Amino acid sequence: MSGSEKQARPKIPRRPLDGVLLLDKPLGLSSNDALIRAKRIYLAKKAGHTGTLDPLATGLLPLCFGEATKFSQDLLEADKTYEATMRLGIRTTTGDAEGEAIDTRDVTCDEPMVVEAMKRFLGESTQIPPMHSALKRDGKPLYEYARAGQTVEREGRQVTIHALHLIACALPLVTFRVTCSKGTYMRTLAEDIGETLGCSAHLTALRRTSVGALTLEHAVTLDALGELDEAERDVRLQPVDALLSTFPAVRLDDEATKRFLHGQRLLLADVAKTRLEDGRVRVYAQEGGRLLGVAKAGEGVLAPECLIVTAQKSPK
Repeated sequence: MSGSEKQARPKIPRRPLDGVLLLDKPLGLSSNDALIRAKRIYLAKKAGHTGTLDPLATGLLPLCFGEATKFSQDLLEADKTYEATMRLGIRTTTGDAEGEAIDTRDVTCDEPMVVEAMKRFLGESTQIPPMHSALKRDGKPLYEYARAGQTVEREGRQVTIHALHLIACALPLVTFRVTCSKGTYMRTLAEDIGETLGCSAHLTALRRTSVGALTLEHAVTLDALGELDEAERDVRLQPVDALLSTFPAVRLDDEATKRFLHGQRLLLADVAKTRLEDGRVRVYAQEGGRLLGVAKAGEGVLAPECLIVTAQKSPK
């Protein structure tokens, strides 16, 4: 049969789906591949993730569908929590177990020394991004330079370690939990702790347990998702405002709702029952509890910032 005679395969219709999927990403799968698989399972029209997890990392990867993609940047900016295991005594080319060993030293420290070394990294510090990262230089990811055997200059970045706790110490393996600001590299943190201890280190395991206010508690794996029917899968989606739970809420009457959806600024005295601090707020329609979008409160007004096209019900 010639190409012209072959019938084109019918396109599978995609669904206009809005919500947030808390995915427990498996080991060995890139964040983009995980997104593609989830989007295919849901037959969703539009989807995006909220920051990548390395293929060697597992854990929480929030995926946004439809209108939720408008707010994915908020999670990119959010603090993250990880559980990580590092192996003292060996530094690798990649900073993790995938790389080749380039420095081997004796491990002469003990658990109290490890605890003391970790304390030094609490608070703000300057971190040099690793060469094996997706950070771009001249439009090209750093890992492409690294794979070509090239090293380029990287500027230090300010990061903040909010909490750093030892979970287990069975030297040369050390497992710890860290809550940190965006842009903090766990491989670099492990290497830096190793250098402080004078024995080098590399990351052997990494699991993300929270992003902002979202946690692994309600996350689902791709395998489990694939075994559910459509209705059961849809139940696993969090509402769009799951991304906005840290913002104060404002509810508008019918007239104010119409004005807000037309992009008009509203007087805070007319729409807010209590005093609001300047900053971003989530806005709902009083009638039906629909999420209308996000606005910025300040200087006595509520200014629309990002509007929701489809109706979203607020949580009870």
